[in-house]
Amino acid sequence: MNRRRHYNKKPRSRWIHHIFGKKKMSSEDVESRESLLEPNGQAKVVVERPVFSQQKFDEGFSPGSRPQTTFKESLLKSCKKCQCSKDCFLSFLYRIFPFIGIMKDYNIRTDLTGDIVSGLTVGIMHIPQGMAYGMLTTLDPVYGLYTSFFPVIIYFFFGTSRHISIGTFAVACLMMGSAIEKGLKSPNVHIITTCVNESITMVTTNLTNQSLPLYTLSCSDNTESVKLEIAMAVTFVVGLIQLLMGVTRLGFVTTYLSDPLISGFTTGAACHVFTSQIKHVFGITTDRYSGAFKLIYTYIDFFGKLAHTNAVTLIASVLCMAMIYVVKEYINNNPKIKPRLKMPVPIELIAVVLGTVISYFVDINNNYGVKIVGDIPTGLPVPTVPNFSLMPDVISDAFALAVVVFAISVSMGKILARRHGYEIESNQELIAYAITNVGSSFFSSFASSASLSRSLIQEHVGGVTQLTGLVSSALLLLVLLVLGPYFKTLPKCVLAAIIIVALKGMFRQFLELPKLWKLSKIDFLIWILSFLATVILDVDLGLLFGVIVAIFTVVYRVQRPYVCVMGQIPGTDIYRDISVYKEAQEIPRVKIFRFENALFFVSVEHFKNSLFKFTCNPRHVKQDMETARHRIQKEKDKFDKITFKNSTDEVELAVNGNETQISEFQSSIVEPQVDFDTIIFDCSTWSFIDAMGVKALTSVVNDFREIDIKIHLAFCKAGIREMLEKTGFFSCLDRHNLFVTVHDAVLHALHQKANGDVDSDSPQDGAPDSVAVQSTSSGSETDDKS
Repeated sequence: MNRRRHYNKKPRSRWIHHIFGKKKMSSEDVESRESLLEPNGQAKVVVERPVFSQQKFDEGFSPGSRPQTTFKESLLKSCKKCQCSKDCFLSFLYRIFPFIGIMKDYNIRTDLTGDIVSGLTVGIMHIPQGMAYGMLTTLDPVYGLYTSFFPVIIYFFFGTSRHISIGTFAVACLMMGSAIEKGLKSPNVHIITTCVNESITMVTTNLTNQSLPLYTLSCSDNTESVKLEIAMAVTFVVGLIQLLMGVTRLGFVTTYLSDPLISGFTTGAACHVFTSQIKHVFGITTDRYSGAFKLIYTYIDFFGKLAHTNAVTLIASVLCMAMIYVVKEYINNNPKIKPRLKMPVPIELIAVVLGTVISYFVDINNNYGVKIVGDIPTGLPVPTVPNFSLMPDVISDAFALAVVVFAISVSMGKILARRHGYEIESNQELIAYAITNVGSSFFSSFASSASLSRSLIQEHVGGVTQLTGLVSSALLLLVLLVLGPYFKTLPKCVLAAIIIVALKGMFRQFLELPKLWKLSKIDFLIWILSFLATVILDVDLGLLFGVIVAIFTVVYRVQRPYVCVMGQIPGTDIYRDISVYKEAQEIPRVKIFRFENALFFVSVEHFKNSLFKFTCNPRHVKQDMETARHRIQKEKDKFDKITFKNSTDEVELAVNGNETQISEFQSSIVEPQVDFDTIIFDCSTWSFIDAMGVKALTSVVNDFREIDIKIHLAFCKAGIREMLEKTGFFSCLDRHNLFVTVHDAVLHALHQKANGDVDSDSPQDGAPDSVAVQSTSSGSETDDKS
């Protein structure tokens, strides 16, 4: 309801009745309503009130202070929450064990079927992916199956997301493999080589026809067991770091990992994953490299040994990749066929089974030299305490892994939670991941993460709660206890083919670049630099470099925000950027300056430089004025002077010695002038100001005062005014120069100019005889952003 507002009068009761429809409108009210409408029926706003300085506004409306909580009050408030009551205990229990609340509302009739179907589907995906990604960590494939089993069960009790699938993930496995490689170079790691004599009986017929034993030396080392110790140490430290972050409520740290950073990083990591598997596709062996430029060294080694490609391995890999790709693209992801499928075709499991069966009957390992998985132990691993002596050597890799795993998992969890109308708690998720990783490190399971592909499949086939994880774990348990040995003859090239095809989604992130370029050049730069750093350097170094670049861009944006000069939209009290709105007109003799950021130590230099650029540098102007006055004085001194004084004025005349002509002195030098006498700061975008910001503002006020230019502040928030009060800023600028709005400041400046009150900086704003704000704007008011 449009209405006329009188700021210097109490609102009449009839307006309240008009709003709530309590009273029938009189003819006078109808006329008032019609006066607020344009001839074409559009609404308009009419405001009549006095010009308010901030001081007069506060005197009239008695503002209070902002609520502030001290540390002692916060501590007491937290202690009050820790009451020994049943409700408090149950609340704590539900917060630590979210599954209780979820299972409490579980509907067996509607939810159980979807959880069982999705659990079996995800469990089928766990088998090939667990073995493949286990190999990606440089460990045996069976450890990938362990990681697909134990973390899922632990997360069920502590996690808040109902749809993510915990287990192996390509990027996490790659980072774990990199940490293992670095750990092998640690001085605390000892590789022990053991040699054993093996006797072979041979018959010699040329001399004595007697059987003589021939001894051969067989040597082996403990590299595999050492790698497992390093992996468990890394996993344990990852859990400790996540637990510390969860207890200290540091779940917000992932906000520094922006989407472009994560996208560029995961795409670069996908290049490392592809490189680590390409040797299995060609059936050749390359040395493992770590550190910066490892990808370059790996490909130099790879192309040098390309002539030793195993043809059977290459053909099997290509056929397997083609089969998986065709089924995924043209059946599972086909928009016409996908809705008819109760569950996606488990093509990875089919490829594993076919590869295992063909390899067993053809014996491609012995006949064609194709590498196979080898023995897979039956049963569950014996609980083992991690090697704590290795933890100081892996803490840097563990920190990077902890942050990446948390960022990817929480991002996926929030996306799925938003789709299904519930929320996840970031700090509780940190604690859930921490307990999951710490517990898994005792059962030969490396650091786990949410899988993007499995999570989407789990949601698509109807998964409702974490119970899906228990169903998939039951299927994995069957594999570990019974079916594991049957995968002995599985070719490694099949697992490599599964991994490479799974990278398709990550490589498709390249398609985001054109859109990202159009949206934000800075985000595009973050993506590119994160990707290149990850590819050229290493996974952990790439992540660190990406974070540094992202933080640098934030600092740059904060340090150099947008600045502009604002003008008035004709006939309104609306002010906009004159470079954006061509109709906006500058007020004569007034500059309205807008600095779109907080004014603090990072941005003060840019504030002053931009202000001087859009207005003038008062020190330079003062220097030019003094120079001009000095030159004028020197020019005067060259003439004989006669001062003539009448009743109204004093005139200085110059006498030329060679002539008898007497004329008024006129200098050829023009004293520099500026085309404005008032600067108004639009402070509406200042979120806060610190001591250095106040110091810079004080310096600006004093510098402009020396060349007779006034400074007004408009739209100062309560926090800004409190800081100005604490730092004594009002000793250099009177409080009457703070105004409620930009329009108030403009009207005050124009009023002073019209009345010739150029020296007064203590106007009686808000008094009955002061100028009134009268503005009319038609239609709906535009957004305040320029």
